[in-house]
Amino acid sequence: MKAEEKYKDIINLPHHVSGRHPQLGTDSYAAQFSPFAALTGYDGIVSEVARLTDERIGIGESEEDALNLKLQIIKEHIKEKPERTFVYFVPDSRKSGGEYRQKTACVKAIDEVERTVIFTDGTSLPLDDLTDIMSPGDGVSGSF
Repeated sequence: MKAEEKYKDIINLPHHVSGRHPQLGTDSYAAQFSPFAALTGYDGIVSEVARLTDERIGIGESEEDALNLKLQIIKEHIKEKPERTFVYFVPDSRKSGGEYRQKTACVKAIDEVERTVIFTDGTSLPLDDLTDIMSPGDGVSGSF
């Protein structure tokens, strides 16, 4: 039996329009077929897990000696408010690891008690997070 013969009695009837319920607009009609997020927050969790962080790499004794020498030179020239680029590690607040950043600024002071470098813009940087100090613009470690 063909489909036309099976539904012959209803195939040519006019489209039914309810007198009791208003017709859905195209926005409302489409909304009923929109995707359903059964797992609220799942996309955010997947994004967070996929976000990469760097492992903190400890500096060796020779790098630490070089860093201390650079800090000593900065202390000797502190009245000149020397501008330097500091490479430092920022731990991630949500997962293990973090990221390495650079900050180029003029040094106002080095607080040995709090173990921070204080910049002329009022910000500070923990000495324990420093990995390198460079002359600005040249991209390599430098001296005065």
